[in-house]
Amino acid sequence: MNTKQIAEIFGKVKQQNPLVHNITNVVVTNFTANGLYALGASPVMAYAKEEVADMAKIAGALVLNIGTLTHEEVEAMMIAGKSANENNVPVIFDPVGAGATPYRTETARRIVEELSISIIRGNAAEIANVIGEKWSIKGVDAGEGTGNSLELAQRAAKKLNTTVVITGKDDVVTDGKTTFVVHNGHSILTKVTGTGCLLSSVVGAFAAVETDRVSAAVAALAAYGVAAEIAAERTAAEGPGSFQIEFLNQLSKVSSEEISKFANVEKQ
Repeated sequence: MNTKQIAEIFGKVKQQNPLVHNITNVVVTNFTANGLYALGASPVMAYAKEEVADMAKIAGALVLNIGTLTHEEVEAMMIAGKSANENNVPVIFDPVGAGATPYRTETARRIVEELSISIIRGNAAEIANVIGEKWSIKGVDAGEGTGNSLELAQRAAKKLNTTVVITGKDDVVTDGKTTFVVHNGHSILTKVTGTGCLLSSVVGAFAAVETDRVSAAVAALAAYGVAAEIAAERTAAEGPGSFQIEFLNQLSKVSSEEISKFANVEKQ
């Protein structure tokens, strides 16, 4: 996969304006919607179990995020996920904070066991805990850990039979056979709440227009990372508040040419 292909998938998101159905956490709903709009996708936040099946089946992708999970929300996720599976709609799962509490971990494992997940995206601790491995976690933030994220991602992909994205200083994407490392992004992303959750929804937007899950995830991470790098450079003298606004600007303004030029992707 080369940078031209990444830029082409990014262009398809802009052209096709995919509908992304998000069942996400209350902390990030507004930021996620604005980020998807800026990117060129069309967000919908539908949580009522009475309508999620109908919404999921007409969406380009379904994104499930357990950041502020409740029993009612989990049940809605299961209904939406089964509808998406039945209608060949890709399901992206963000196991926020898996490992922090037994309920959160059990819920994440239930979702991957009962639904067909197209792409799972999380930090190393979350992915490790989903597959039953130990990795430190504080609240919903990953601890340092001692393992190898690339090897962890490959193990998880094989165990879950899905495409795994582990984000961190460098991002790993693998389906267990093909593996890429994406080097784009900026550390200030960790100073703004919801940037990881938005990324999962952006992965959903890319999966809605690209059937190859690995290619969709790599392109999403690279485009997202390039936009973050440009925003960070333009607000270097400011702070995370200014960065957040400029990041939304750059998700809208970044060009296919810039993505092709600055995407830093390495096949393993």
